[in-house]
Amino acid sequence: MKASRPAVARGSGLLPGQVLPLCTPSHVGNLPENGASSASGSDYNVAMHPVSIRFRRDAVYRSLKKEAGSRGLSTSALAERLIDEGLRSGRHPLITFRDGPAGRRAGLVGGPDVWEVVSALTGGDVPREKRVERVADLLGLRTAQVEAALAYYAEFTDEIDVEIAENDAAADEWEAAWRRQQELLGR
Repeated sequence: MKASRPAVARGSGLLPGQVLPLCTPSHVGNLPENGASSASGSDYNVAMHPVSIRFRRDAVYRSLKKEAGSRGLSTSALAERLIDEGLRSGRHPLITFRDGPAGRRAGLVGGPDVWEVVSALTGGDVPREKRVERVADLLGLRTAQVEAALAYYAEFTDEIDVEIAENDAAADEWEAAWRRQQELLGR
C-alpha cells in the first residue's frame, strides 16, 4: 500500500475519532471484509493519512506528549487538532479556539464564540445590510470582528450550525425545566 493512500477499514470496531494504524500485510487479515459489520455492530469508514513529523527541538515534542497526556489524548490526536486549528487561525486571524462545557469551539479573539455571533446575525427583522452593524452594537464588538465570525462561518457552516442547534436544544430544555418549576410553585 502506498503511503499517500489512506488506510480504510469498514466496521473496524473503532469509536468515532479513533484512528486505524496504516495497514501492513500482517494487519490486513485481522480486519473485517469490506461492508462487514464488526462485533460491536458499527459500520463506518476510518481513514488516515500517515505523516512523519520531525521536531527540531526535543522540548517541543516533550511538551506535546505532556499536554496530550494531561488532556487524555494521544500525541497524534493533539498534534492533528493543533495543526488543524493553526491552519484555520492562519486563514481567520481573529478566530481562536477554546475549551468549555460544550467542548472545543471557535471564538473571536477577546470576544464571544462564533456560533453566538452567527446566531445574532441570522434571522430576525433587521435588514441584511444593517445586520453586521447591529450585531456589533448589540454584542459590543467592532464590525471587523463580526465580519471575521461571518467569514469563519462561511467556511465552516456545518460545524457552526451544529453548535447553534445544540445550544437551541439546551435552551429549550432549560426553559421547559423552568416552566415545570413555575408550575410547581403555583400549586
